[in-house]
Amino acid sequence: MSDADAHLLIVDDDERIRGLLQKFLIRNGFLVSAARDAAHARRILAGLDFDLIVLDVMMPGEDGVSLTAGIRETRTTPILLLTARAETEDRIKGLEAGADDYLAKPFEPKELLLRINAILRRMPETKPEESAPKLLTLGDIRYDIERGEMWQGEDMIRLTATEAQLMRIFSSRPGVALSRTELVEELGRDKGQAQERAVDVQITRLRRKLEADPKQPRYLQTVRGAGYMLAPD
Repeated sequence: MSDADAHLLIVDDDERIRGLLQKFLIRNGFLVSAARDAAHARRILAGLDFDLIVLDVMMPGEDGVSLTAGIRETRTTPILLLTARAETEDRIKGLEAGADDYLAKPFEPKELLLRINAILRRMPETKPEESAPKLLTLGDIRYDIERGEMWQGEDMIRLTATEAQLMRIFSSRPGVALSRTELVEELGRDKGQAQERAVDVQITRLRRKLEADPKQPRYLQTVRGAGYMLAPD
């Protein structure tokens, strides 16, 4: 999928901002739908699939963090949060709820475009069947390296775009400790402590899907002084 083929959903209660974003993104080749609040977004999502959701955090009624958590119950659609809040903890709450990235208001439209394209590039691409797919075994979980898919028995484990990218990074170097700085760089994020903290949050969420006991990880280990390491069977 090229970035310009993507269908985006904009969710913002400010009609002016919603309209400006919609026009800007359409001019840049996207197909764009818009919702005025969380309830409206839920109705749209009940009938349509999207490649990415741009979601304002501060909305009347259900806020963006709650909506993100709700979406994550059934979908892995990438979510980019827009927030006027500068505090790191508020952004962390959004990432913990399942968002893939965030952008603080006010922002330059070009930066929004760059963030959207970066997230879309991280999405796993559908690949043709391989006669002998490469698999990593993580207890009762199987990770298909070629397809970027994680399975537990007959059930596929849903991964967000960022979780899928992390698994691709780790599976390319099993048994090698990768620092938070390296992970931030490979994820295509800006450098800084806030993004390194965001990586910690994503690792915690990924462990909940990988580990029998996320607090005592067996497969996605913390290597003291070095970073994180995937240790398959």
